[in-house]
Amino acid sequence: MPDNFQFAYPLVVLLLPLPLLVYWLLPAIKNKSSALRYPYFKRAVAVTAQKPKTASYVKKRGIIPWVVMYSIWALLLVALASPELVGKPEKKIKTSRNFLIAADISFSMANTDWTIDGKRASRWDAVKDIMKDFVKERKSDRLGLLFFGSNAYVQAPFTSDLNTVSTMLDEADVGMAGQMTNIGKAIVKGMDLFQRDTIPHKVMLILTDGVDSGMEILPLDAANLAKKDSTVIYTIGIGDPDNSDSDLDERTLQDISEMTNGAYFRAKDAKALQEIYKTLDTLEPIEYEEESYTPKTLLYYIPLGVALALGIIAVAINNLILIVKRFKNR
Repeated sequence: MPDNFQFAYPLVVLLLPLPLLVYWLLPAIKNKSSALRYPYFKRAVAVTAQKPKTASYVKKRGIIPWVVMYSIWALLLVALASPELVGKPEKKIKTSRNFLIAADISFSMANTDWTIDGKRASRWDAVKDIMKDFVKERKSDRLGLLFFGSNAYVQAPFTSDLNTVSTMLDEADVGMAGQMTNIGKAIVKGMDLFQRDTIPHKVMLILTDGVDSGMEILPLDAANLAKKDSTVIYTIGIGDPDNSDSDLDERTLQDISEMTNGAYFRAKDAKALQEIYKTLDTLEPIEYEEESYTPKTLLYYIPLGVALALGIIAVAINNLILIVKRFKNR
């Protein structure tokens, strides 16, 4: 017997002698037998000197039917006691916040100035490759995915299904939201997504490699709305602003993060981006419930199935015996 085996309701075993108590305490069922009326019955009794029997009798069973019926009763009690295998206690993951990832997929993210495993790759491919590992670790968060360029759209609403978020991340590509960079519109779209949910702790992560080109709403005005809604915004600048081909507006990203009590990071390459994600795990740590969860595997169906099979076999054998007897009596 495994060490982690136990019964959820062990006191059910006290019902085991119940059939015996019923047998001893309750009167037996008397079956009536057929009889023939005979006018000279008493004279026949006197002549034959035989003692007449009553018109009813108690049907007796053999030891084997008793053993079978009692075994079925015992198996039903075992099933009712709910046998189970108990696993080691685990910490229960707590959904503590909505974490929205807003990624820039404008045309500039197609620049192949980053490397993955020693091979040249576009900024977006490198960001996707590293972001997958980050998504897998956010087990206590409900993640959402938002992409922006000239426009902003929601790729995945807030969900705890991290595999779905990873799949939706794979399906996105550069240029799907337009060729420009509109950071302000991305923040406003994210705020609209937050307002539809009830979890109070809201975090937004913005990744971009360009300067805001939107005219509808400025990034700092959008950040001010996020501040009023108690939303923390972390910003990541992709690329090196010292390069002549970089449009990265670090000052705006720093102001957005400072205004919302977040932080700004610069990711010059894939290695730097990995380190940023590790820092984010520290700033927004995964939280767990204090209560522990004990996984259990229920086994009640095993004795229940054996009892059912034993009952079917017993009924089948009994009917077979009756058929054989009737056939012999013909």
